[in-house]
Amino acid sequence: MPLHTRRALRGLAVVCALTLGAAACGSSDDGESPKNVSGKDIDAALKKGGKITVWAWEPTLKKVAEDFEEKHPGVEVDLVNAGTNDKQYTALQNAMSAGKGVPDVAQIEYYALGQFALKESITDLSGFGAAKLAGSYSQGPWSAVNQGGDKPYALPMDSGPMALFYNQKLFDKHNIAVPTTWDEYVDAARALHKADPKVYITNDTGDAGLTTSLLWQAGSRPFDVKDKTDVGISFKDKGAAAYTGTWQKLIDDKLLAPITSWSDEWYQGMAKGTIATLAIGAWMPANLASGVKSGAGDWRVAPLPQWTKGGKASAENGGSSLALPTAGKNKELAYAFIEYANHGAGVQTRIKNGAFPATNTDLTSDKFQQTKFPYFGGQKANQVFAESAARVPDDWKYLPFQVYSNSVFNDTAGKAYVSDTPLADGLKSWQRKSAEYGKQQGFTVHE
Repeated sequence: MPLHTRRALRGLAVVCALTLGAAACGSSDDGESPKNVSGKDIDAALKKGGKITVWAWEPTLKKVAEDFEEKHPGVEVDLVNAGTNDKQYTALQNAMSAGKGVPDVAQIEYYALGQFALKESITDLSGFGAAKLAGSYSQGPWSAVNQGGDKPYALPMDSGPMALFYNQKLFDKHNIAVPTTWDEYVDAARALHKADPKVYITNDTGDAGLTTSLLWQAGSRPFDVKDKTDVGISFKDKGAAAYTGTWQKLIDDKLLAPITSWSDEWYQGMAKGTIATLAIGAWMPANLASGVKSGAGDWRVAPLPQWTKGGKASAENGGSSLALPTAGKNKELAYAFIEYANHGAGVQTRIKNGAFPATNTDLTSDKFQQTKFPYFGGQKANQVFAESAARVPDDWKYLPFQVYSNSVFNDTAGKAYVSDTPLADGLKSWQRKSAEYGKQQGFTVHE
């Protein structure tokens, strides 16, 4: 899932549409999930046929839907692109509030799931036996869809275990070693910029998704969800200090290109060799191949730099699930579709079309790991990605109002990139703003 689908939301209308109050209004008992649905029930529904509406922007689902219809001739899948992340979530919330037009299936990114699960506006899939699939998925995505211990509210669609994408030609030109720790990363940033002032180690203008991913890898656990009404927010742990201390050096020494990700300038920077690395999810190869064609053969993939020498930790960056809105209909057909897409034959279809899997069988398969990437000079990059997926700690949590929290990141923590505000103080400001909002929505918030 491209990182641009995780950009912070902007605009009061978006924020208002995504408040927990709106979610509460949108919950509907009309489409209450069956308590227990057997395989025979699902088979009977497939035989009977019918229509399901799927809201998703992920392009590989088009072929999956076609194959599902061919396999089950009586079933029609209406695949609707209601917009990426914020646009779809707004439309979904509006439909839930209105009590009509709610899709049977919705693509929801991992960081946003909690907000919908909290008010039960998406279906607990335990009744379908989804919990038995736990061992089928890598730990990061499976942990993300479980909002209540053993209650999966969605099935993982893809994943984004992180790696370091780097321009090997650029590093070789300046005789600089590829960093294996974040301290070495800072040293490499300084060396690159000294050798050529036009070259930056990476770009960053303040990104909530990147920040939370690096905090995750550093061992920080800033968000604590105790129950549906009790949450904690704090950036006081050692992991947060490690992240802010390192990133502050990059900011202070002006070693980060002041370029927004996914902009034309960003792609041009990678193509021209002025942006040397990206710490990003494993779904990135297709974006490089299409957006930075001239870089083919120059770029490679390495494990994510570590916060301590010899460390093994990684983190997720991006990724989506498929969930069943509570107010949706045809739940047996809807569940059959998401299991086909995210656990069955549809997974291979999506991999062939460029998706990065969340399923252990595919991540560990010899065929997958031996795949050579022409863009990366024939490197078997999936080996790096699969190892990263296995090293993602499974105890990370997002806030149940993370969508709102991310939307105010640039107005709080983001000030560290454009002013003298220390990044650590910026995170404190993000904490206060998020806590204030949580309290307004009726949460007990511990700081």
